[in-house]
Amino acid sequence: MTDEITPAATPGTSVEENKLAQEVVISDVGPCKKHVKVTVDRKSIDERFNEKYTEIVKNSNEQLRGFRPGKAPRKIVERRYKSSVEEQVRMEVLMASLEQIASDNAIAPLSPPELDPEKITMPEDGPLVYEFDVEVRPEFDLPEYKGLKLKRPTKTFNDADIQAEKKRFLAQFGKLEPKPGDSPAVELEDFIIADLKVTHDGKDLNNLVDMKLKVEKSLALSDGVAPEFGKQLTGAKAGDTRTVEIKISEQAANPELRGQLVKADFTIKKIEVMVLPELTDDMLKMFNVRTMAQFDELMASALERRLEYTQRQSAREEVFGLITSSSSWELPQDLLARQSKRILARRIMEMRNAGMSEEEIMTRQRLMTQDVLQSTAKALKEHFVLQKIADVEKIEIDEGDIDTEIETIAERNNESPRKVRARLEREDLIEALATELLERKALDLVLQNATYEDVPLKEDDAAEFSSTGSQAIPGAMQQPEASSDQPTKE
Repeated sequence: MTDEITPAATPGTSVEENKLAQEVVISDVGPCKKHVKVTVDRKSIDERFNEKYTEIVKNSNEQLRGFRPGKAPRKIVERRYKSSVEEQVRMEVLMASLEQIASDNAIAPLSPPELDPEKITMPEDGPLVYEFDVEVRPEFDLPEYKGLKLKRPTKTFNDADIQAEKKRFLAQFGKLEPKPGDSPAVELEDFIIADLKVTHDGKDLNNLVDMKLKVEKSLALSDGVAPEFGKQLTGAKAGDTRTVEIKISEQAANPELRGQLVKADFTIKKIEVMVLPELTDDMLKMFNVRTMAQFDELMASALERRLEYTQRQSAREEVFGLITSSSSWELPQDLLARQSKRILARRIMEMRNAGMSEEEIMTRQRLMTQDVLQSTAKALKEHFVLQKIADVEKIEIDEGDIDTEIETIAERNNESPRKVRARLEREDLIEALATELLERKALDLVLQNATYEDVPLKEDDAAEFSSTGSQAIPGAMQQPEASSDQPTKE
């Protein structure tokens, strides 16, 4: 790309009186990264020095030896105050220069420039020259986003669904007890306490003792997934050992094992079941209801909220599949890794707002972490597309929008708005909330202008996962790093 040059302001041009005469050269140095070289004309610098010294001569009440206050010769004043004036001018010129770059050039920075002001020195003669790199928003053409044809998953919830939701909800208040029977066998939804031995090609990789796990169809560890976990453990009894295959993630501690299958021997020590609490009047009051019928309505509302969340996520996936399929553009490399935690925090907030339990959120979080770089790249593309739609449609978020959303979160979680706001501020999530609201408004606009075909809701795969914070392979997992090979199609 040809370098962009902003010419220096010259006498006679229509500029503000104190505008610097500077030349700015902007060039591409990578995906969404600009190199900026700035040359500030000496005349502008000398004007700042002259203003400072003139002000000192006129207003100084400090008496220099041999001279009355305000009567010292200019040369003596310059020698006396050179160090402090030079520092003031250096910072003023630098700040004014950066502000001028922002106002005169079409740069949309994503983060502060890679610039250390303390390392920029003011020359005795000649122009001030400094340069820096800065990440900027990606440039891309926005495809047509109105009139999209989307599929909408639908489901009519029956009493069996409500009872299953009640069981899931009450499990967080239940307690584990030994599974009854003379020699009980493991079934799905049981809990086990087991020792784990992980091996690969006959070599021991890890040993874990007294792991407590729920037996679901699959098991998600911090660094891998056992897709046949439930099938391979069903029927086992205390004292039995069952071998399960674990697919290791690409962020695992050992580079040689990333993407590999390892063997995990689970030795069952104890089998337990979850005993749900009795729904007494006191417990019903905890949830602001008086009768069992009202509690069932509460569960039905939770199911409907989750369906709405699923519909939005499904529509979101379709929207971005349609919008990004016809275009390829690169993402900011540094931001790709840096944003992974923020993206994860926002997704967790969305799931909490949808009424999901902490166990469900933890399971989904572990699954998302398995492929965090890819999911972050995808989420960033979605973010930039929605931001651009918001810009085109002039969508904005104000303090009232944030207050309303905080009140909604507080009502759903049975908390005070003040407590919710305090938590968001403490966790530095107010900005993430504002971003979510802006994206939600932009997505709402797209969805309101779409046409829909209703399709049956598929079973939630994540609901069939158990999870644990343990790793199959010990050691620090690899943090996501930006790759030079960016996905061109999501």
